[in-house]
Amino acid sequence: MNGRSVLFCINFKNKVMGIQLRFQLLVAVITLVVVIITTLSMSRGITGAPKLVEKKLPKSSLSGCNFYSGKWVFDNQSCPLYNGTNCSFMDDGMACQKYGRKNLDYLYWKWQPNDCDLPRFNATAMLEKLRNKRVVYVGDSLNRNQWVSIVCILESEIPKHLKFVHYNGSLVTFKAIEYNATIDFYWAPLLVESNCDDPSYHRVVERIVRVNSIEKHAKIWKDADVLVFNSYLWWRLNLKVLWGSFESANAKYEYLGMLRTYELGLQTWADWLDTHVNRTKTRVFFVSLSPTHNRAEDWGKANGQNCYNETAPISNVKYWGSESDGEMMKLVEVAIQKLNERSGFKVELLNITQLSEYRKEGHSSIYRKHWDPLTKEQLANPTSYADCIHWCLPGVPDIWNSFLYAYLLYL
Repeated sequence: MNGRSVLFCINFKNKVMGIQLRFQLLVAVITLVVVIITTLSMSRGITGAPKLVEKKLPKSSLSGCNFYSGKWVFDNQSCPLYNGTNCSFMDDGMACQKYGRKNLDYLYWKWQPNDCDLPRFNATAMLEKLRNKRVVYVGDSLNRNQWVSIVCILESEIPKHLKFVHYNGSLVTFKAIEYNATIDFYWAPLLVESNCDDPSYHRVVERIVRVNSIEKHAKIWKDADVLVFNSYLWWRLNLKVLWGSFESANAKYEYLGMLRTYELGLQTWADWLDTHVNRTKTRVFFVSLSPTHNRAEDWGKANGQNCYNETAPISNVKYWGSESDGEMMKLVEVAIQKLNERSGFKVELLNITQLSEYRKEGHSSIYRKHWDPLTKEQLANPTSYADCIHWCLPGVPDIWNSFLYAYLLYL
């Protein structure tokens, strides 16, 4: 081999080694980049945006907690859970900002239990929990108040084209399409059948209830995965009990008194649950009575006043309104306890009464749509038409749903 050939071979070899070295360096750089990207992806999500992970609380930290013993604390950082003026499905009876309420402190009160912290309501986590499931709120307009609350919380995280509400008589359906999750409200103010069952025309002079008949309503919610019941205010009048059907000429009527009538209605409700609900599938909740604030003398104001113009909660921890009937609450507790003892059927009681008692300023008051024209006399005296039963949203019912959230995701 001559000198030229040797020199060529040496140069060629050097070039090959150089290429190999550069290739190895390139591989090393690429590997390093991949490691960095993978690490960032794991901590930040594959798009590079910070990924919010639902912090799982130890079950033991909540299972021993009494959610319902605590106090309201002012928190304008984490409250409210949603913007009420942006909720697509807000009810005009609860849209206090829309109807002129200027004092907005009611938006920023958070319920703080004494011995634990409630997990903050995470709409995405709740939607995942409800994927392919059906929730049904059953009861009166206060249960609708709570239903609107949860719809507003959840819909704020769903694109417009992936959600809708459908009205069908007593049944109102909210659908989160991407999750195939359904959250219904069903109007049945007495749970059992009555002459007040029309969702629009239920203002009857004499209320009549069939305390042993529930199937007309129950067939609508029979397949639910989560059932949330309430029923209280509509029993406060002396209802007439009907034995037989509304169509029967031989039907009999009698007055049994408020407590006995309520007890019989709850018994029919409990019997239906025992017989028809799939214990391995369905979770059942009963929301205790929602207090009214129609008597300002209860909290030290003048007789004849009510929640109108109130701007702060009641600070007396022992406060209990005169319109809240403890005997009726006891009947609910007994019905639930008997159901559990009889067949092991568990119903969770969301005991929202005491904590809601403190919130005299949280009601819709005059800041709502008025379904009937106001008279001159009413306009001259706003107290006369203030709604001290239903609640502004965002507001107190959001906390009730926070309890539901805690049960469904952590307990």
